Amino acid sequence: MKHHFFAMHSRMKFINRWALMRNTQTENISEHSNDVSAIAHAIAVIKNIRFGGNLNADRAAVLGLYHDMPEIITGDMPTPVKYHSEALHSEFKHVEEIACESLLSMLPDDMKKVYRPFFFKQDGDEYLWKIVKAADKISALIKCIEEINAGNNEFRQACESTKKAIEKMDMPEVNTFMEDFLGSFSLSLDQINSK
Repeated sequence: MKHHFFAMHSRMKFINRWALMRNTQTENISEHSNDVSAIAHAIAVIKNIRFGGNLNADRAAVLGLYHDMPEIITGDMPTPVKYHSEALHSEFKHVEEIACESLLSMLPDDMKKVYRPFFFKQDGDEYLWKIVKAADKISALIKCIEEINAGNNEFRQACESTKKAIEKMDMPEVNTFMEDFLGSFSLSLDQINSK
């Protein structure tokens, strides 16, 4: 029997983010998920080595890698639409759950139990999902910074609201990531390469 999970996964590159905004550079959910995965891993590492955590950073990376895969089916719902009302947000969550089940059905039966926690939150993973959420916000902030640096003022409001959302999370490891790494995203390649 043929299984289509990874063929569907490869279609993440066709789902563009920021649909309601003018972009100087398009960003798809495959690119975004790669960034979220790397950032989530780094945040978990920071938590472990600087704040005495005992998190599975590799698992954080995998959760980040798959966190937006249901959007292959649902599309990327813009934040103002997704959170317009509690009723709409609740319905969208239900649609996401159906999409997750549909994706899991594309795996062989013996692999489903391994992949299920990447789509449905499991006991013990709560803090890792919080890290993935923070990484998701940081990835969005980086996109805003890149667009503003390219002269696109369309992203100024999104930049400010995303910064506030990250600050509100009040996670020392996230603040450390921001302090140590975020400034580099405003630099040119020559500036990054200079010592």
